[in-house]
Amino acid sequence: MRALVGRHYGGRAPGEPRAVGYLYLLPAFVLYAVFLLFPLCQTIWLSFVHWDGLTVATEAGLDNYRDLFRDPVLRDSFLHALALLVFYAALPVAIGLLLASVLSRFRVRGMTFFRTVLFLPQVLAMVVVAVAWRSILAPDGLLNDLLRTVGLEGLTRSWLGDYTWALPAVGAVGTWVETGLCLVLFLAGTQRIPRELYEAARMDGAGAVREFFAVTLPGLRAEIAVALTLTMIAGLRNFDLIYITTGGGPGTSTSVPAYQVYHRAFEINEVGSAAAVGVGLTVLIFVLTVAVTRLVEGRNTT
Repeated sequence: MRALVGRHYGGRAPGEPRAVGYLYLLPAFVLYAVFLLFPLCQTIWLSFVHWDGLTVATEAGLDNYRDLFRDPVLRDSFLHALALLVFYAALPVAIGLLLASVLSRFRVRGMTFFRTVLFLPQVLAMVVVAVAWRSILAPDGLLNDLLRTVGLEGLTRSWLGDYTWALPAVGAVGTWVETGLCLVLFLAGTQRIPRELYEAARMDGAGAVREFFAVTLPGLRAEIAVALTLTMIAGLRNFDLIYITTGGGPGTSTSVPAYQVYHRAFEINEVGSAAAVGVGLTVLIFVLTVAVTRLVEGRNTT
């Protein structure tokens, strides 16, 4: 039969020549190249020059990349971004797993409404979120008013203007935003875990904690990888929340790489340095994403 097919198609497999398939992909590839590959290559080129955006660029070699390690402002901005991953990724995933395990174990009335409320921050523009939380965390904002009402006036402070608390305050907003996404992903994942596994675990005398680690957690491995990837990317490319709430301050205590890209390119006209920060941030996101995928999903997980 295979010989007959080969003779019918002149010795070629059905569907050849492959060039026809590539022609169908060409329009999408052209758009991809124009709007992604070309700007990426241009950014990499800019990272090797000194340029203020107006005059002629001069060769910089690796100076802009060395500044990522030598300049304390740039170095600290990457450290701040890594610290924010605790709030943007670790805490939302942990809270989402806890809520998903509880909600999947017990029947809760109004589950749809509950999921919608928790997912709501994901559909709001981050600018709206930032403006709302800037008002809440202001010295005369809702949070300090609430603390005064319950007799904890000693805990009130300028949350976004305090060198110690500004970064955790911004991170707490990230936790609020990302928890709903993690919860929805995990609730969807728990629905595909066979109920027989839970029944078998309970017959073996497993309690809620053992059931979580023996059944729920292994069954949600793929969802955990997706949640960690999405939340880590959101945390590392965080710009609009920082820009609106703190502007990188007080001082540079909340400065992050994405904000430094904007600050250096458009405020102090160091385009080459901004490009190097952008490339460094891209590499960091890629490395962490690959590491999370390998660690959580495993090499043989499909």
